[in-house]
Amino acid sequence: MRALAHCAVCLALLCAHGAALAGAQVYEPLAASVQTALSKAVSDKAPVISSFRSKVDEANWLIAMSRRLETRMPDLKTRIAFLKSVHYEAVRAGLDPQMVLGLIQVESRFNKYAVSASGARGYMQVMPFWVKLIGAKGDDLFDMRKNLRYGCVILRHYLDLEKGDLYRALGRYNGSLGKPAYPRAVLAAWKQRWRYSGGKPS
Repeated sequence: MRALAHCAVCLALLCAHGAALAGAQVYEPLAASVQTALSKAVSDKAPVISSFRSKVDEANWLIAMSRRLETRMPDLKTRIAFLKSVHYEAVRAGLDPQMVLGLIQVESRFNKYAVSASGARGYMQVMPFWVKLIGAKGDDLFDMRKNLRYGCVILRHYLDLEKGDLYRALGRYNGSLGKPAYPRAVLAAWKQRWRYSGGKPS
Protein backbone atom coordinates (compact mmCIF):
# COMPACT_ATOMS: atom_id res chain seq x y z
CA MET A 1 0.00 0.00 0.00
CA ARG A 2 2.89 2.33 0.87
CA ALA A 3 4.52 1.54 -2.51
CA LEU A 4 1.29 2.45 -4.35
CA ALA A 5 1.06 5.73 -2.43
CA HIS A 6 4.68 6.49 -3.35
CA CYS A 7 3.87 5.80 -7.04
CA ALA A 8 0.91 8.16 -6.84
CA VAL A 9 3.13 10.94 -5.49
CA CYS A 10 5.73 10.33 -8.20
CA LEU A 11 3.05 10.33 -10.91
CA ALA A 12 1.58 13.58 -9.61
CA LEU A 13 5.00 15.22 -9.63
CA LEU A 14 5.70 14.03 -13.16
CA CYS A 15 2.39 15.38 -14.43
CA ALA A 16 2.83 18.66 -12.59
CA HIS A 17 6.21 19.26 -14.19
CA GLY A 18 5.14 18.25 -17.67
CA ALA A 19 7.32 15.16 -17.73
CA ALA A 20 6.47 11.81 -19.22
CA LEU A 21 8.14 8.43 -18.85
CA ALA A 22 8.37 7.86 -22.57
CA GLY A 23 10.86 5.16 -23.35
CA ALA A 24 11.85 3.10 -26.32
CA GLN A 25 10.89 -0.40 -27.29
CA VAL A 26 14.06 -2.39 -27.89
CA TYR A 27 14.57 -4.01 -31.27
CA GLU A 28 14.60 -7.78 -31.01
CA PRO A 29 14.63 -10.19 -33.96
CA LEU A 30 11.27 -11.88 -34.42
CA ALA A 31 10.55 -15.40 -35.54
CA ALA A 32 9.11 -15.38 -39.08
CA SER A 33 5.73 -16.62 -37.83
CA VAL A 34 5.54 -13.91 -35.17
CA GLN A 35 6.55 -11.20 -37.63
CA THR A 36 3.87 -12.34 -40.06
CA ALA A 37 1.21 -12.40 -37.35
CA LEU A 38 2.12 -8.93 -36.09
CA SER A 39 2.22 -7.56 -39.62
CA LYS A 40 -1.24 -8.94 -40.28
CA ALA A 41 -2.54 -7.50 -37.01
CA VAL A 42 -1.21 -4.04 -37.86
CA SER A 43 -2.38 -3.97 -41.47
CA ASP A 44 -5.82 -5.57 -41.07
CA LYS A 45 -8.26 -3.50 -43.12
CA ALA A 46 -11.41 -5.07 -41.72
CA PRO A 47 -14.23 -2.52 -41.32
CA VAL A 48 -14.36 -0.86 -37.91
CA ILE A 49 -17.30 -2.10 -35.90
CA SER A 50 -18.34 -1.04 -32.43
CA SER A 51 -16.20 -2.49 -29.63
CA PHE A 52 -18.95 -1.80 -27.09
CA ARG A 53 -21.60 -4.26 -25.97
CA SER A 54 -24.39 -1.76 -26.53
CA LYS A 55 -25.08 1.87 -27.36
CA VAL A 56 -25.80 2.52 -23.68
CA ASP A 57 -22.43 1.08 -22.63
CA GLU A 58 -20.74 3.18 -25.31
CA ALA A 59 -22.45 6.40 -24.19
CA ASN A 60 -21.69 5.81 -20.50
CA TRP A 61 -18.02 4.99 -21.11
CA LEU A 62 -17.46 7.92 -23.46
CA ILE A 63 -19.07 10.37 -21.03
CA ALA A 64 -17.00 9.10 -18.10
CA MET A 65 -13.69 9.07 -19.99
CA SER A 66 -14.38 12.32 -21.83
CA ARG A 67 -14.77 14.22 -18.57
CA ARG A 68 -11.39 12.98 -17.36
CA LEU A 69 -9.65 13.81 -20.63
CA GLU A 70 -11.18 17.23 -21.26
CA THR A 71 -8.30 19.30 -19.86
CA ARG A 72 -5.78 17.40 -22.01
CA MET A 73 -7.90 17.34 -25.16
CA PRO A 74 -10.32 20.31 -25.13
CA ASP A 75 -11.93 19.76 -28.54
CA LEU A 76 -14.95 17.49 -28.03
CA LYS A 77 -14.99 16.00 -31.55
CA THR A 78 -11.28 15.13 -31.38
CA ARG A 79 -11.66 13.75 -27.87
CA ILE A 80 -14.56 11.44 -28.73
CA ALA A 81 -12.85 10.18 -31.90
CA PHE A 82 -9.71 9.48 -29.87
CA LEU A 83 -11.57 7.65 -27.11
CA LYS A 84 -13.54 5.53 -29.57
CA SER A 85 -10.29 4.59 -31.30
CA VAL A 86 -8.56 3.73 -28.02
CA HIS A 87 -11.46 1.50 -27.00
CA TYR A 88 -11.63 -0.23 -30.37
CA GLU A 89 -7.89 -0.87 -30.71
CA ALA A 90 -7.50 -1.98 -27.09
CA VAL A 91 -10.42 -4.42 -27.22
CA ARG A 92 -9.26 -5.68 -30.63
CA ALA A 93 -5.86 -6.50 -29.10
CA GLY A 94 -7.37 -8.04 -25.96
CA LEU A 95 -6.28 -5.17 -23.71
CA ASP A 96 -8.15 -3.13 -21.11
CA PRO A 97 -8.99 0.29 -22.67
CA GLN A 98 -8.56 2.05 -19.33
CA MET A 99 -5.09 0.54 -18.91
CA VAL A 100 -4.19 1.78 -22.38
CA LEU A 101 -5.32 5.28 -21.39
CA GLY A 102 -3.06 5.03 -18.34
CA LEU A 103 -0.16 4.03 -20.58
CA ILE A 104 -0.79 6.93 -22.95
CA GLN A 105 -0.94 9.34 -20.01
CA VAL A 106 2.47 8.19 -18.81
CA GLU A 107 4.08 7.81 -22.26
CA SER A 108 3.02 11.02 -24.02
CA ARG A 109 0.56 12.87 -21.76
CA PHE A 110 -1.90 12.66 -24.69
CA ASN A 111 0.36 14.63 -27.04
CA LYS A 112 -0.27 13.34 -30.55
CA TYR A 113 3.05 14.69 -31.82
CA ALA A 114 5.23 13.71 -28.87
CA VAL A 115 8.74 12.52 -29.77
CA SER A 116 11.00 11.01 -27.13
CA ALA A 117 14.78 11.46 -26.94
CA SER A 118 15.12 8.01 -28.50
CA GLY A 119 12.73 8.83 -31.35
CA ALA A 120 9.54 7.11 -30.14
CA ARG A 121 6.49 8.81 -31.63
CA GLY A 122 2.92 9.75 -30.98
CA TYR A 123 0.37 8.96 -28.31
CA MET A 124 1.76 5.51 -27.52
CA GLN A 125 5.39 6.38 -28.25
CA VAL A 126 6.03 3.76 -30.90
CA MET A 127 9.58 3.32 -32.16
CA PRO A 128 9.97 3.82 -35.95
CA PHE A 129 11.76 0.48 -36.43
CA TRP A 130 8.38 -1.23 -36.00
CA VAL A 131 7.20 0.23 -39.32
CA LYS A 132 10.04 -1.49 -41.14
CA LEU A 133 9.63 -4.67 -39.12
CA ILE A 134 5.86 -5.25 -39.29
CA GLY A 135 4.29 -2.31 -41.10
CA ALA A 136 4.02 -0.84 -44.56
CA LYS A 137 6.11 1.88 -46.17
CA GLY A 138 4.48 5.22 -45.51
CA ASP A 139 2.79 4.25 -42.24
CA ASP A 140 2.57 7.49 -40.25
CA LEU A 141 3.12 6.99 -36.52
CA PHE A 142 1.65 10.45 -35.87
CA ASP A 143 -1.67 9.32 -37.35
CA MET A 144 -4.02 8.70 -34.43
CA ARG A 145 -5.51 5.41 -35.56
CA LYS A 146 -2.22 4.05 -36.87
CA ASN A 147 -0.33 4.94 -33.68
CA LEU A 148 -2.96 3.31 -31.47
CA ARG A 149 -3.04 0.22 -33.69
CA TYR A 150 0.74 -0.22 -33.54
CA GLY A 151 0.92 0.51 -29.82
CA CYS A 152 -1.80 -1.96 -28.86
CA VAL A 153 -0.46 -4.70 -31.14
CA ILE A 154 3.05 -4.25 -29.74
CA LEU A 155 1.87 -4.32 -26.12
CA ARG A 156 -0.19 -7.45 -26.85
CA HIS A 157 2.95 -9.03 -28.32
CA TYR A 158 4.94 -8.25 -25.19
CA LEU A 159 2.12 -9.52 -22.98
CA ASP A 160 2.11 -12.82 -24.88
CA LEU A 161 5.90 -12.96 -24.69
CA GLU A 162 5.70 -12.53 -20.92
CA LYS A 163 2.90 -15.12 -20.59
CA GLY A 164 0.37 -12.58 -19.34
CA ASP A 165 2.64 -10.76 -16.88
CA LEU A 166 1.50 -7.16 -17.39
CA TYR A 167 4.20 -5.70 -15.15
CA ARG A 168 6.98 -7.22 -17.27
CA ALA A 169 5.15 -6.52 -20.54
CA LEU A 170 4.95 -2.83 -19.63
CA GLY A 171 8.66 -2.85 -18.83
CA ARG A 172 9.38 -4.26 -22.29
CA TYR A 173 7.06 -1.73 -23.91
CA ASN A 174 8.95 1.14 -22.32
CA GLY A 175 12.37 -0.42 -22.85
CA SER A 176 12.93 -0.50 -19.11
CA LEU A 177 12.40 -4.18 -18.27
CA GLY A 178 13.49 -4.87 -14.72
CA LYS A 179 13.04 -1.28 -13.55
CA PRO A 180 9.88 -0.59 -11.51
CA ALA A 181 9.23 3.12 -12.15
CA TYR A 182 7.41 2.81 -15.48
CA PRO A 183 5.11 -0.18 -14.80
CA ARG A 184 4.18 1.30 -11.43
CA ALA A 185 3.39 4.68 -12.99
CA VAL A 186 1.13 3.12 -15.65
CA LEU A 187 -0.66 0.94 -13.10
CA ALA A 188 -1.12 3.92 -10.79
CA ALA A 189 -2.54 6.07 -13.62
CA TRP A 190 -4.85 3.24 -14.64
CA LYS A 191 -6.20 2.59 -11.17
CA GLN A 192 -6.39 6.18 -9.93
CA ARG A 193 -7.50 8.17 -12.98
CA TRP A 194 -8.95 5.76 -15.51
CA ARG A 195 -10.61 3.06 -13.43
CA TYR A 196 -14.10 2.33 -14.68
CA SER A 197 -16.55 -0.15 -13.24
CA GLY A 198 -19.33 0.45 -15.74
CA GLY A 199 -22.71 1.98 -15.27
CA LYS A 200 -24.10 5.46 -15.72
CA PRO A 201 -21.63 8.28 -14.94
CA SER A 202 -22.51 10.35 -11.88
